[in-house]
Amino acid sequence: MAISGKAGQVDAASEVLGIKSWTLDYTVDTLDSTDFDDAGVKAYIVGCSGWSGSFEGYKEGGVTPLTLAGAAVNLALKESQTDTQKWTGSAYITGIHVNTSHDGIVTYSYDFQGTGAMTYTPAA
Repeated sequence: MAISGKAGQVDAASEVLGIKSWTLDYTVDTLDSTDFDDAGVKAYIVGCSGWSGSFEGYKEGGVTPLTLAGAAVNLALKESQTDTQKWTGSAYITGIHVNTSHDGIVTYSYDFQGTGAMTYTPAA
């Protein structure tokens, strides 16, 4: 069964208010291990894994954006209203982007780069 993300949340040291979406990219490097014995067919082995992503939302109270710039944070990306269902790990905030227009709502987006292992906790 599908779940709704309407109650998702981002915690970066403390909850970042106004967030409306987040993305997570978890990747694993593949290393070319082709040699003469492979008869011209490429072969690979698994290398390091890593993760990064971003979150964005409307300007609201709470965390002052510049306090997050370059900060090492314990990040919790919650998928739904099930509090235990989340991705957690340590990350650095690597970018802050502000968007303001005369006919819109001020939005902030944040980029992060994970450091160390990421943990996924499914719904209990």
